[in-house]
Amino acid sequence: MIVDTHAHYVPASLLDRLRGKERLFPSVAVTAEGSGVRLAFAGQPPTRPVSPKLIDLASRTAWMAKQKIDRQVTGGWLDIFGYELPVEEVADWSRFMNEQMLAGVRSVAGLAALATVPLQSGKLAAAVLDEALTAGFHGAMIGTQPKGMGGGLDDRDLDPFWELASARKATIFIHPMFACGDDRLGDYDLVNAVGRLTDSTVALARLLYSGHLQRYPGMTLVISHGGAALPYALGRLKRNNTIHPGKYADAEDGFRRLYFDTVLFEPRALRFLCDVAGADKVVLGSDHPFPIGDDEPTKVVEEASLNEQERKAILGETAARIFFLDGCC
Repeated sequence: MIVDTHAHYVPASLLDRLRGKERLFPSVAVTAEGSGVRLAFAGQPPTRPVSPKLIDLASRTAWMAKQKIDRQVTGGWLDIFGYELPVEEVADWSRFMNEQMLAGVRSVAGLAALATVPLQSGKLAAAVLDEALTAGFHGAMIGTQPKGMGGGLDDRDLDPFWELASARKATIFIHPMFACGDDRLGDYDLVNAVGRLTDSTVALARLLYSGHLQRYPGMTLVISHGGAALPYALGRLKRNNTIHPGKYADAEDGFRRLYFDTVLFEPRALRFLCDVAGADKVVLGSDHPFPIGDDEPTKVVEEASLNEQERKAILGETAARIFFLDGCC
């Protein structure tokens, strides 16, 4: 069995309901964009247009069949997670998204959903995650910047969320945001090429040094895009511990607790990731359906210098375990 653990989906029902009932969420604006839409949150600039490929389940399942992918674990689209919303609306927005997401994936065999949670409030995020796991979600996908632009996943306000995730043994997939706060990324399409990597690297380095991985050992964290620069920078992170003894949590110990997807595109990079983290900590990912995603996600696994046991773990065995995919692999 082959499991794709990194994908994105926007239910058509979510957009349909918003078009007819925008007043459900006073701080969410819906703007027509040709035959599609953009959303705007709390007066901020509108999102990118919602891609038809995010909505189209028929093309998704056809692609999965072509790639011989048996299960796909899919989260929402980070642009519409609504981290900019005021606290009085944000939990309802997350619950609304989760309701539509769960209904959508249940209509298609092979899909498993990740919830979204309102990171503006650790207490509300914990409550929504608890509800989502009970409802049948296989974990949650969260962004790296809980304020929409800025904030850290190590903010003390988020402690209730991490406590609940640990207590429920939840799997949390951490994904970078589109806006990375660096003007130099405005040219050459650098946001996708490198901006997302720097965003994830900073967010995860803070979690490593803050000790979250040790304080909340029950949860499982999966990092997108092969862990960004973390595997390559591990020596430097360890060196920082050495020159500041006892000041920060052990970065290497925290790193050993992480899982990583394969969205790397380079077989040698995947081999290096397996050497540093262990092949049993790596899961297949595609970033479907975005252009920067991997259209042939198993190819990098096939072309890397891996043995058969390592390939089986990466292609599905580990994902089936950490995402609680009953009857898989």
